[in-house]
Amino acid sequence: MLDSSSNVSRSHAGNTVPESCPSDANANAKMSTPSHTVATLMHGEPQMPPLKQVASLLHSRLDAFLSESHEEGSLLQRVQAQTRISMRVIQEALQRHPYEELSLSYNGGKDCLVMVVLFLACLHCTGIRVDHDDNKAKNGSTPSSGEESHDTVQAAAATHDKENQQMQTHTLPQEIPAIYAQPECPFPSVESFIHSSAQTYHLSIQTYPTNPPKSSLKSVFASYLDANPSIRAIFVGTRRTDPFGADLTHFARTDHGWPDFIRIHPVIDWRYAEIWAFIRHLGIDYCDLYDQGYTSLGGMNNTHPNPKLKRTDEEAKQFDGEYKPAYELVSDDEERLGRA
Repeated sequence: MLDSSSNVSRSHAGNTVPESCPSDANANAKMSTPSHTVATLMHGEPQMPPLKQVASLLHSRLDAFLSESHEEGSLLQRVQAQTRISMRVIQEALQRHPYEELSLSYNGGKDCLVMVVLFLACLHCTGIRVDHDDNKAKNGSTPSSGEESHDTVQAAAATHDKENQQMQTHTLPQEIPAIYAQPECPFPSVESFIHSSAQTYHLSIQTYPTNPPKSSLKSVFASYLDANPSIRAIFVGTRRTDPFGADLTHFARTDHGWPDFIRIHPVIDWRYAEIWAFIRHLGIDYCDLYDQGYTSLGGMNNTHPNPKLKRTDEEAKQFDGEYKPAYELVSDDEERLGRA
């Protein structure tokens, strides 16, 4: 059995919820682990498989997904195109940086979850089939990252053999380093999911609480890099519609007084519906708050179910819960309506 102590936060963690924070109705709820989990997908093995096996499994699942036939311009066809682009970005990052220079920013949210699955699949030594339908992400409602995305795709394609050689000759680490910038008043159910998913995906998470004005995102990343001086680049699950995400590229060096590192944004151009289509089509386990109408997760003091998902009185009689699940939301512009 995987030792959970190897994946939980270190001494600077602040997982205790302050008394001033509102209560979470899910604080005592047991996180479900249905057939979505990697352990169950591995033919019901009682022990957590090692990282190499998890990466191989996810690679196979994504390779099979990319081989599926979907109607041109359909949601799943767009997700396939986005997956190929994201894989190229990750493969280029793996070609640019050795493992010890890379880390993930992970908060248990849907976007980070997709990013982690894509990243682990790319760790598989044989690579993944992303060598066709390069420009399909330009169809429908999902653009690529303009010239930067085109250049990224071309550069990754030109060095594909070199990447594969490097990935085959490097030994996989036992765990993937990650930072969790913990919000003020974190949801216990989110904390529980972060803990369980860190074990599933072999993330070695260091938790740094944000507590404005004492600490901010900028200061906790500075502390993380001070404690981990080998880190040069961090994968971030930011999307184009997130705050300050409109002008980001796949690879962007920090600025405006931030500590110096390269931010890697493999899912920057994914739409909200595409994120959920990926998660649900591949059967990936996610935080149960999303099934209760939350569409964007922060802290208990500033996050509420999305009002656009509130059921009518008639609907409430037919279904459990006051709110529809997050994946029923359609518009990107309405994703953060539950955030104060």
